[in-house]
Formats: sequence, structure tokens, C-alpha cells
Amino acid sequence: MMELLQITTSTSVADSTMMAGASDSVSVLDLLVTGGAMVIPLGLLFIAALYILMERMRVMKKASKLPNGFHDEVKRMVSSGDVNGAMLYCAQNDTPMGRMIEKGISRIGSPLKSIEASIENVGKIELYKLEKNLSLLATIAGAAPMLGFLGTVTGMIRAFIAIAQQEGTVSPKDLSTGIYEAMITTAVGLFVGIVAYLSYNFLVAKVSKLIHQMEYTSIDFIDLLQEPQKAS
Repeated sequence: MMELLQITTSTSVADSTMMAGASDSVSVLDLLVTGGAMVIPLGLLFIAALYILMERMRVMKKASKLPNGFHDEVKRMVSSGDVNGAMLYCAQNDTPMGRMIEKGISRIGSPLKSIEASIENVGKIELYKLEKNLSLLATIAGAAPMLGFLGTVTGMIRAFIAIAQQEGTVSPKDLSTGIYEAMITTAVGLFVGIVAYLSYNFLVAKVSKLIHQMEYTSIDFIDLLQEPQKAS
């Protein structure tokens, strides 16, 4: 009978401990609220980083869309003397490569150096459009962890001031609560910084790939213009 009572008592204690642990669990939203005012600018930076990532991915996806056989069709039209048709075909392809070739075709008849310069100028403008807001994303990647650390330092200062103002012995719970609340902003800042850093490097790789495509397109077009000279 005594053994049964001991088992029942231990089971009740275990159940009460599990219920207490469940009631003491803290959600992510509660942690963010506990982090203080510094979490607000970090949240805004996170939203800005996600917006830049989505917007740039949409732009680069559109910029990389060239119809199959684009270069061959341009070569065929230019070789046959259909300059206006080639320009119209390039204008229908709203991509950096299409606009570069359209500019080059419009300069046919000018010296080769002039054509190369006009294509290069258009390429610089297109590159500027592709790299828009990437510097801001890099800034977010560097600033978010520092803001998080700043929030931690200010939170620790407030926690120690509150502890110093208490009379008598400070309980470990009060000390640990102040410290973990201050550390929340560091965790949030690191998370935002990591997301922004990975997004920046991902977009830079995409831009680099598009630059290689633009260079190949311009070189291929210049070679096309030199073909009649080689043949002669």
C-alpha cells in the first residue's frame, strides 16, 4: 500500500513538473516583445531585406529571359540586310541583352569603335539597374548585428541598474531574466544580418551571371559585324 502511494505521489509530482514547464514555455512573439524597442528597427530591416530580395529576383528573372535562338535570328536578319526588322525583334525582347543589341544595330554604318562604345554605354546603364539596392542590402547585413549588439548593451545596463537599486540579496532569477532579455536583440540582429548577407551574395552571383551573358552577347554581335570584312 505504501509503495502504491509513493508511485502515485511521484507520478503527480512529475505531472505537475511537466505542466509547470509547459506553462513556463515562451513563444517567439513573447521573446520579441521582451527584447525591447530595438527589435522594432531590426524588424523593419528584416522586412526591407526580404523586399529587396524578392524585387531583385523578379527583375533578374525577367532580365535573363531570352527566346531560344535569339542570337541566330539577329544574325540572320542583319546578314540579310533587314536592319529595321532586327531592331524591332530586339525591341520586343525587353531584356538588357536585347536593348544592347538594338543599340548596336542602330549604329550600323558607324565605325566599329563607335558601335562598341554605344553598346558598352547601354551595358553600364543596364548593370546599374541590375545592381539597384544591392548596396542597401549589404548595409543591412552589416548594420543589423551591430544594432542587435547595441540593444544588448543597453539592455544589460538597464538590468544592472535595476539590480543595483534593489535592497538585499539579488536572486539569480532576477539576474538571469535581465540578461536573457538583453541577449534577445543580439539573436534577432544576427538572424537579420545572416538573411541579408546570404541574400546579398545570392543576388551578386545572379548579377555576375547576367554580366557574362551581356558580354557574350556584345562580343558575338561585334564578331557578326566583322564577318563581311573577313570575307572580303
